[in-house]
Order: sequence, then C-alpha cells, then structure tokens
Amino acid sequence: MKTSKILDKWGNPINVELDEPQTESSAKLAQLHNHYGEHPSGGLTPSKAAHILREAERGQLIAQCELAEDIEEKDAHVQSELGKRRLAMQSVPWNIVPPPNASAAEQRDAEMIEELLRNATWLDEAIFDAGDGILKGFSNQELIWDFYDNTHVIEACEYRDPSWFQVNPDNRNQITLRDGSHQGEALRPFGWLAHQHKSKSGYLSRHGLIRVLVWPFLFKNYSVRDLAEFLEIYGLPLRLGKYPAGATEKEKMTLLRAVMSIGHNAGGIIPKGMELEFEKAADGASDPFMAMINWCEKSQSKAILGGTLTSQADGKTSTNALGNVHNEVRTEIRDADLKQLQNTLTRDIVYPLYALNGKTYQNPRRCPRFEFDTTEPEDIAQLADPLSKFVEMGMRIPTQWLHEKTKIPVANKDEAVLSFSNIQPVNKNAENAALRNIAVLKQQPEAEPDSADLLTEQLKQKAAPALNQWLGRIEQMVEDATSLQGLMDELLTLEDELSDSEMISVMQHAFATAELAGRFDVQEGE
Repeated sequence: MKTSKILDKWGNPINVELDEPQTESSAKLAQLHNHYGEHPSGGLTPSKAAHILREAERGQLIAQCELAEDIEEKDAHVQSELGKRRLAMQSVPWNIVPPPNASAAEQRDAEMIEELLRNATWLDEAIFDAGDGILKGFSNQELIWDFYDNTHVIEACEYRDPSWFQVNPDNRNQITLRDGSHQGEALRPFGWLAHQHKSKSGYLSRHGLIRVLVWPFLFKNYSVRDLAEFLEIYGLPLRLGKYPAGATEKEKMTLLRAVMSIGHNAGGIIPKGMELEFEKAADGASDPFMAMINWCEKSQSKAILGGTLTSQADGKTSTNALGNVHNEVRTEIRDADLKQLQNTLTRDIVYPLYALNGKTYQNPRRCPRFEFDTTEPEDIAQLADPLSKFVEMGMRIPTQWLHEKTKIPVANKDEAVLSFSNIQPVNKNAENAALRNIAVLKQQPEAEPDSADLLTEQLKQKAAPALNQWLGRIEQMVEDATSLQGLMDELLTLEDELSDSEMISVMQHAFATAELAGRFDVQEGE
C-alpha cells in the first residue's frame, strides 16, 4: 500500500509514495511552514511594482504572490469581482465520464470514482481554492491519502501558500517547491492538485491577472489618498478663534483647545470676551479624484469579468440589453475557467484514483474524465413549437437529445409520467401550448383494449358484408352518372333496391351485447 508502481502517460514507471505529504516528509521543506508574508503593497510605487513583476519573470514568485494577496485583501472591489468568478465555478454540476466506447468494466470504474468524489467533503473547497490561480496564475493543493476497504482514497486536500513555490529556471513552465536549491524540489506524483490557470498567454509567472490588476490598484490608491487629503482640507469649515488684546498665554491655549475640540464635540466653552467664528469651507471639487477611482474600478471589472454592467450601473449606459450581453460574456468566462479546471482535476484527481483502484487500468489513455455540465436548459416555449413542426415533417428526433436540451430527467419504468390527458389548461396561453406540444412528442405505449374497443371491432366485422354491398352499388351509380342531378335521383331509388334486414339484425345483436357487457362491468365494479 505504501508505495505503488504506476506508469505515466509515456509508459514509464513512476514511484508513488503515499505515506505522508511531501511538505511534511522532507526536512528541506520544513522552513516553508515558518514563512510569513512581507506585504509588499505597503509603500507601493510604480518603480517598486515594476521591480516585483520583473523578479517574478526571473522565477522569484514570492513578492508577486504576496502582492496579489494584499490586493485581494485591501481592495474590496477586486475581492468582490474575483469572488463572483470563483464562486460561479462551485454552482455548476459535474460528473465522471467513462472513455469512449467504454466496456461494462470501464463504466463500473467510472462509477466507482464518481462515488468516491461525491462522498468527498473536500472537493467543493478544492474547486474554490483552485480558483486562486485566476489571480496568481497557479494554485497548488497537497493531497492527503488514506487506505481502507482495499481502496486508496483522498482524505483531504490542503491549500499551500503560493509563496512556497518557485519557477524552475531550466523550465519556466514548471512549478517547484523552494527547498534552497537552484531548481527547487519537483512536486511528487499523485501528491498534488496543481492547477495552472491561463488568464493570458505567456510563461507561468505571467499567467495571472495580478500583472494587469496591479496598475489600477496602484493608481486607485493614489486617488483615494488624495481624496482623503482633499476632504480633510476642504471638507470642513474653518474654525477661527479671536482673543482680546492683552490675553495671557493661558487664555490663548484655552481658546485653542476649544477651537480644536468644538468641531468634533459639537460644543464647548471659552472665556467671556473671546470669540469663535466658523468660516465657509474653501471651494474645491472631488470629481477628478472620483473619476480616477471609477476608471480604475471599471478597468478591474473588465479584466476580471469582461465587462462592467454586471457589477456597476451608472444610470446612463446600463440598459437591460447591454446587461444581458455582459452577463453572457461572464458566462463564457466561467465556462472557460471550468474547462481549464476540469483538465487539472482529471489529471491530478481522477487519474490517480483510477490508477490505484481501477480494475481495468492499463494506461492513461483509457482514463475517465472529470467534466462540468455547462449546458444551459433551452426555453421550452421557444423549443416546443418548432420541434412539433419538425416531427410533423417526418424528422426523427431522439428523445434523449430533448431531455438533455430541456434538462428534464428521464422517468423510471415505474414512475408516474406527465401525459396530455393529465394536463388541464386554465387558459390558452403560450406556456400551455408549449406543454401540449411537448406532450405530443412523447411516445406512449399502447393501452390494453377494453370491452368497448372489442365490441366496436366485432361490430365492424359483422356489418362489413352489408356495408360493402351498399358501397359497391353507390360506387357504380357514381361511375354511370352523367350529371349531379341525375346522381341524386338515382340515390333516392336505393331505398327500394338495397335490403337493410341484414344490417338491422347486426345492430340488434350489437345493442344486446353492449347492454350485457355493461351489466357485467357494473357487477364487477369497473
């Protein structure tokens, strides 16, 4: 159990150590647990920010990651927008998909892995922590393994501080642990959920949004500081104290204390003969500072969510149509985030569980996949009408496709289902029409014929000879007729030519049989 031999995607054997986490088993990495952030945002200037970004390009990620932490903690707008993007990933359902043309055994392996992950209490938090890579470019979480019931399971997934890592100078797209060496210590196979999130193209150190958001954050801080100074200088009226000639130093200090405290306390006393006046505050405008702050926040929203109307509304350009367009952009960004994350989860979570526990494991190519279901349910009212027309044209549409489109689950065999006869519309509106159209598409098994159906069929068979005789004579008249009036005269003579005795006998038997069948049904309680 302690050490398993597994093949990597190239077919080479790899040693998998599951005893204890890598950061706790290696003495070289013990110093990482004692690392504390330097908070480089304090006294941040354009030159200091540029220096931090250049150092990150050279593989030293500590300052850039700590600056990203500071920005997320200090800037409420950035934290809010990033929170929307990260929390959106947790609300999307997921499933484990077996490989194409999977055998029954491979499907069972996929179901086994899905059951393990459904029961995992750490998965939702792991998905949220993986979203930290949106800002920093990467997010690493260490897997804690356990073994019971002959099954290797992931017991926990511990988030590790980004400042614990560096870029391998010989491979600028590889993250390693800072162990004091030049290249760093490579991440142990099957020991990490190592997510690299590409917000932009480039080497790993330049993937994160931090490199875009640092500048609006910096300029916004300057404007907030200047606005605070403006309010301190121009926001309060000038308090002016006047003392009489010959006042002593003690009297002057008494007046000064009154002037300094009366604005906050809204009251005070001064000696008789002294005066306290409030002059009008100096003129000034805060609009330039607020314009700069608004520009910075809109730039941050555009970088994180792709637009501004889902987070800010100015009352001028915030129309419903534009808001819907911006919301669609945000949905596309969410789906792109999930596609990147599901690849990481397949590689670092599903594959280890499959390699260690799967009965069909032979190589990574037949590994099940972790997939988020990002499809949106179609509008039933808009879908039902064209579908009914397509069906009338003879198009063969699979019912499974319709269930997937509408997000309506497939009923079990013994489960009650909605049918057209069960629908009692209150009015003829579009929604009821859509429901009726959907009901028409539903293929229902034929019901067992009742006694009325059997009697009707028997009547048709008994009356057929007489009816055929009548119809044959009428068809002959139609063929021989030379005019419509002549045909009508000929039809009136049929009453004497055709015998109705046989039909009368059939109907008498039919009525008698129907009456007896009705009495029998009443006696049986049907």
